[in-house]
Amino acid sequence: MSLLEAGSDAHKEFFCRQFIDTHQVFDPEALPWPELTEAELERLRAVPFWQEVYHTERRAGAIVDAFTPQVTDPAVREAVRLQGYEEARHADLIRVMIERYGLDAHRQPIEAFPADLETAFIDFGFGECLDAFLGFGAFKSARQSQFLPESMFEIFDVLMFEETRHIVFFINYMAWRERQRGLGRLRREAKSLRFYGRALGRLLGMVRRGQQPNDGRDFAVTQTNLFLDGFSFRGFVEDCYRENARRMHAFDPDLMQPRLLPGIADLALRGLGVWDKGRPFLRRRAI
Repeated sequence: MSLLEAGSDAHKEFFCRQFIDTHQVFDPEALPWPELTEAELERLRAVPFWQEVYHTERRAGAIVDAFTPQVTDPAVREAVRLQGYEEARHADLIRVMIERYGLDAHRQPIEAFPADLETAFIDFGFGECLDAFLGFGAFKSARQSQFLPESMFEIFDVLMFEETRHIVFFINYMAWRERQRGLGRLRREAKSLRFYGRALGRLLGMVRRGQQPNDGRDFAVTQTNLFLDGFSFRGFVEDCYRENARRMHAFDPDLMQPRLLPGIADLALRGLGVWDKGRPFLRRRAI
């Protein structure tokens, strides 16, 4: 349990310094991109979401860059500026992959941001928390299915580590921000639920848009057997929960970490366990 008081100057200096000190230096062009077989290229090109992913990463960098000058605290502003650089680099990594492997995606104009850039930044942050938690499970499933060569997953591990850093930084930023404004625990949790709900709505919209170019048929017919063979809802939730815990273990325990989504997953898994224990009794009663 952290000995730092959320909202204190010590907490602020600590989470900002941890974020800056764990920055990695790399050039997306210089990463060890593997040569893919025709079958592997077909799988990669059949994924219907690259356009959305590329646009989302570009938009993320633009939002963070636009918000940075509004941050008044120097330490927080330096950390947010670095996050903006890393978000833009994520978009560059996706661009390199698109160009190298001939994926069906291209630059699109970034829509105008709302006047309230801080709310846009917070919306983005909660969206990253949701995307990352679900992405941990999906990434593990794709890796285990050998959807692509291991060397490709090693490149995406670089991105996944940075995404995890971003959400840890964001959770600490929000705790510091809300305590600075005098918000109590119940109000903070209610606010988090509201922003997570908005993030879920945007995620579902992205999935629908990603399926529109080919109605999702090409990917569904040729690729989902790699993921759905032996798929279970419980298994996916367990993967999300365990991968989240594994990746969070890499960070200093004095840093605050996301609790809501892991807590919901834990409750769901406990509920499924109780249901499974009760099923033999229900079957006996039915007989």
